[in-house]
Amino acid sequence: MNDSPSEHPIERLLSIMARLRDPRTGCDWDLAQNFATIAPYTIEEAYEVADAIERGDMSDLKDELGDLLLQVVFHARMAEEAAHFAFADVANAIGDKMQARHPHIFGDAKGTMDDTRWEDLKADERSAKGVTSALDGVATALPALMRAQKLQKRAARTGFDWPDPTGSEAKIAEEIDELKSAPSDDARFEEAGDLLFAAVNFVRAHGISAEEALRAANKKFERRFRAMEELSGGDFPNLSLDEQEGLWQAVKKTE
Repeated sequence: MNDSPSEHPIERLLSIMARLRDPRTGCDWDLAQNFATIAPYTIEEAYEVADAIERGDMSDLKDELGDLLLQVVFHARMAEEAAHFAFADVANAIGDKMQARHPHIFGDAKGTMDDTRWEDLKADERSAKGVTSALDGVATALPALMRAQKLQKRAARTGFDWPDPTGSEAKIAEEIDELKSAPSDDARFEEAGDLLFAAVNFVRAHGISAEEALRAANKKFERRFRAMEELSGGDFPNLSLDEQEGLWQAVKKTE
């Protein structure tokens, strides 16, 4: 099998994966994998792509996109071995989908693309597949904040939504009270989830991505905390809470 760099890049990558998965001469690790064992790597690589973008590192982005592409090739190879589909079918399927979702570019439809039109086209696709619920197709493996927001957006398309942010704001206050008064660990766990879900709804009502907002907040907290540690000269754990708060305020003033 020829897997030299002179081949078309995609064909070369497909050939490499086929060789790694060869039952007689392939790699033991690659041969031992299945869809379930590879899935966590696929998710991890997607996050590493996002991280490279956030850092603005184009060299890393190129490498991480390659790692993510490898995941697609890996899954497609296993599917081909099981006679489900091949990489070409994956490429054709997404090509068909993108053309169908852009009728104003590839068809006779007029107008431009926006979030509402995009969601309408996706809803038509789900209907053609015979889905029975507006919530069908929201992947369970999504990060919890992102999935909460997607579930809420789907529900809102049916009219199940607060007319303005005051409803979700009041819901947050209600859930805080219920968490405070929860009588058991199980009840507190449930109420904590309800509180977070309500917070996502409130954020969504302001047109903000809860997942992206929390990622930004995490980044800000980490930056400020590391700065406090530096200002303390390595003695941060031994400072009083008031002294730590003083450092926090000092760091905030420098931003």
